[in-house]
Amino acid sequence: MNNEHQPGRLKGRVAVVTGASRGAGRGIAIELGAAGATVYVTGRSTREQPAQSYGQIMSLSGLDTMPGTIDATAEAVSREGGVGIAVRCDHTREDEVQALFEQVQRDHGRLDLLVNNAWGGHESFDGKFEMPFWEHLLSHWDAMMDRGVRNHLLASRAAAPMLVRQGHGLIVATTFWDRDRYLRGNLYYDLAKAAINRLAFGVAQELRPHGVASLAVSPGWMRTELVLTGHQTDEAHWQERPALARTESPRYLGRAVAALAADANVMQKSGSVLRVADLAREYGFTDVDGRVVEAFEIEDSP
Repeated sequence: MNNEHQPGRLKGRVAVVTGASRGAGRGIAIELGAAGATVYVTGRSTREQPAQSYGQIMSLSGLDTMPGTIDATAEAVSREGGVGIAVRCDHTREDEVQALFEQVQRDHGRLDLLVNNAWGGHESFDGKFEMPFWEHLLSHWDAMMDRGVRNHLLASRAAAPMLVRQGHGLIVATTFWDRDRYLRGNLYYDLAKAAINRLAFGVAQELRPHGVASLAVSPGWMRTELVLTGHQTDEAHWQERPALARTESPRYLGRAVAALAADANVMQKSGSVLRVADLAREYGFTDVDGRVVEAFEIEDSP
């Protein structure tokens, strides 16, 4: 079926997208807005108060400030036809996460979709991805697990009572997955993504009796703002960089999440890890440039 040309298919639905200042979260929020949803755009980066924990990656990327804010994303959601609501939330703090979902309950009395995307891995990035595990800094564990996987758990835990009471809803985790192949060169990243996948699976088992679905969605290599900066280009000129030929826009992932949110039979997928490229074929959507981008696959070990 083709959901791409049904702009109002999520009208009246309420979504929370965590970590939506930039990258995957921004792409998802905008596509949910294009489908008519009300989207709570959460994260720590606002125009008045940028997040303070990205100094290392900013230095490596030659940036004075991190790109993107929740305010700008919320405005983009509204421009696309949805309702964007920016809420500053540090997703490592249980009290702020709880307050976020209490606000959603007060404002709308319902929640149809939670997208767990807030991720701390960039905070410890030192420019070295592929190394033996004994040479990687242990700080990567804290960034990816305590400020990554734990973020997913905190938001799911706070949202679950509302979803259970209403007897329907969907939790989507953003992840990376290539049919359980090992992500060579970064054991911490491999463990974090495997934990996210297992968390989505476990949550699905516990929420299934209540009519609530949980699953994980894996994009390929996305042209996030930081990727574009690293290749000294932008979204308008990325095709001039042959190294980016295999990339996809964050909105490709967003279209996958919007299609899942609109699927009345999404419970049949609960507990699964799904690749964006496979969902594009199933639901009939394309990336922003009209391509069906093939799934990113890890090369086999020699």
